[in-house]
Amino acid sequence: MILSNGKEQSEMSGHKVLLDSNIIIYLSKGLLDIGSIFEKYDELYISIITYMEVLGFQFADKKELSLIKELLNSFEIINLNSEIAEDVISIKQKKKIKLPDAIIWATAKFVGSDLSTRNVKDFCDISDDVNIINPFAEQGDGKDKKRSP
Repeated sequence: MILSNGKEQSEMSGHKVLLDSNIIIYLSKGLLDIGSIFEKYDELYISIITYMEVLGFQFADKKELSLIKELLNSFEIINLNSEIAEDVISIKQKKKIKLPDAIIWATAKFVGSDLSTRNVKDFCDISDDVNIINPFAEQGDGKDKKRSP
């Protein structure tokens, strides 16, 4: 498979992925198969920003919130550090990008992982240091990649 940065999938890290906030929401709503992510990757991460964004989402009820918390606890949460901060500063000086997106991208770079998001356009012009993966494109539904939940 060819990725958004033109590399073949065999060139990517293959075993590590950082999930963007929208992917967590899609997983919680059953719109994306969590099994396929666990099959493809050995190490799954989220940024502390994703953790905050997702828990700040307004859920339908306490059951959905409980499911989200359980889901979030299945991933390693990566906190901010000086290396991530320096990458974010560098990105923000060069590109017009939202701060949370810059932090999420820099976190993926820090852990040496792919970045799974439906919002490919938010990340694809930063650098080839991180492979941007749209799991919906892999399912044949990449037409909606600009929308987030």
